[in-house]
Amino acid sequence: MNEFQTREPKARELIRRLLVFFIVCLFLSGLTALPIEWELSILLGIFHSPTLLHAWLLKVVTAYHEVGQDHPFLLYGYDWLALAHFILAILFVGPYRDPVKNIWVMEFGLIACVLVIPGTNCRYFFGNSFRMAISGLFFWSGRFYCAMGRVSSSGRIHTSKQ
Repeated sequence: MNEFQTREPKARELIRRLLVFFIVCLFLSGLTALPIEWELSILLGIFHSPTLLHAWLLKVVTAYHEVGQDHPFLLYGYDWLALAHFILAILFVGPYRDPVKNIWVMEFGLIACVLVIPGTNCRYFFGNSFRMAISGLFFWSGRFYCAMGRVSSSGRIHTSKQ
């Protein structure tokens, strides 16, 4: 038995653990998109006035309520966001079962992670989103998603068929 063959079961176990973590994170991300009003009210209770975070959360809650009253069809985006996260979590069950056979899903995931970087930045260059970016609404969230895209796409998984 050579060195690669002794390391392969450990590599497969590491891949499976990382996939379980990734699947759970995707599922939890989908869950957090559904009860947004409840979550925002909890955060407002935790972060009390007069902090900047409280002021920003109050601005978000106010905007959420205004959109819900004036343009409720826009809130369907939260439902679709949650559904997309659930579907992507299910997608990675195949690589959990057999990472070599389903390597295309792994490559899809890496490409999706890389696309987060331009996807979160392109909204700065179009219409009203630019004004919102200047006001700071998307600045930190865009940076967070870019960082997550970089971290997620930086790992390379090497497996081979037996």
